[in-house]
Amino acid sequence: MKEIKGDIWDYHEQGNWIVITTNGFVKRDSTCVMGRGTARQAASKYPDLPYKLGHLISERGNCLHHDDNRGLIFFPVKHNWWEKADLELIEKSTKELVELFDKHISDYPIPIYMVRPGCGNGQLDWKDVKPILEKYLDNRFMVVEKYN
Repeated sequence: MKEIKGDIWDYHEQGNWIVITTNGFVKRDSTCVMGRGTARQAASKYPDLPYKLGHLISERGNCLHHDDNRGLIFFPVKHNWWEKADLELIEKSTKELVELFDKHISDYPIPIYMVRPGCGNGQLDWKDVKPILEKYLDNRFMVVEKYN
């Protein structure tokens, strides 16, 4: 894992895959709540995403999902949008992320860019999340800290 500074959407515009942090809450209208951070940015850019992700979560659960056509990976950090991010869920999502790329490495461009999961609206400290990511992620993964 490497840490860099920048804007994750700049990397996406260059054709790279990016990780979108999400929660597992699906509303009555079958949409996933995507109201903050990279999830909100993704939903603004692709208005059908809340429905698409809500459908995936309803069918397969609150686990890692991906959109091959858009180069997006949905990485759960919370079960419900109003909760603090869950370190155990972040670890599970990290393992699933590595598994996805270990199984399909030739099909996906590398590196993969992600924000610090759970450290924005998730209210976690990077010092608590970083050791989990370091345990599993190798140099294929870039953790992007937004410029201040």
